[in-house]
Amino acid sequence: MTATSPGHQRIVRLTGEEFRALLPDALSIYVAAMNYPPNTAQQRAPMWLTHALRAGWRGVAAFDPDDTLVGVAYGYQGSPGQWWYEQVRRGVVAREGEDFARAWLADYFELTEIHVRPDHHGRGIGETLLRTLMDGVEQRKVLLSTPEGPTRAWRLYRRLGLVDVLRDYRFAGDPRAFAVLGRDLPLD
Repeated sequence: MTATSPGHQRIVRLTGEEFRALLPDALSIYVAAMNYPPNTAQQRAPMWLTHALRAGWRGVAAFDPDDTLVGVAYGYQGSPGQWWYEQVRRGVVAREGEDFARAWLADYFELTEIHVRPDHHGRGIGETLLRTLMDGVEQRKVLLSTPEGPTRAWRLYRRLGLVDVLRDYRFAGDPRAFAVLGRDLPLD
């Protein structure tokens, strides 16, 4: 499926093979958007490739009129045994209890990555990527993690109705505080 977003970006649903072909450019966007050191891309590449093999994986990409990749998003069905699931479950159980964790983690789509090139922020690309990615997801909820702080991403997530599941959480391997946000699906 191809759609056009505001600003005339082209949004494309990706196959696993297309995602693998775009991986170097997608990781460059990720590193720039997250303000990570450049060598982070090499560390993350194997993980992103493994993610693309998970149940329910889907990905989308945004291209500018010159066919340059300017945004990427992907996710999959969350389940026990996955690193993110186990990290979030531990944090939620510690702060809110087992019942709260079970309610959120029972049937969710993990919005694993959504990134737009910083020079393309503010053009509606992130929202279009998110809505396209979520369209048709079978799980009852969507969950994601994002660094704490007032950012465009935060405003987008709040505007789309995502609520706090876990705040000020530190994932193993990243010193920054993150929030885990979620909401029922489908998006309105």
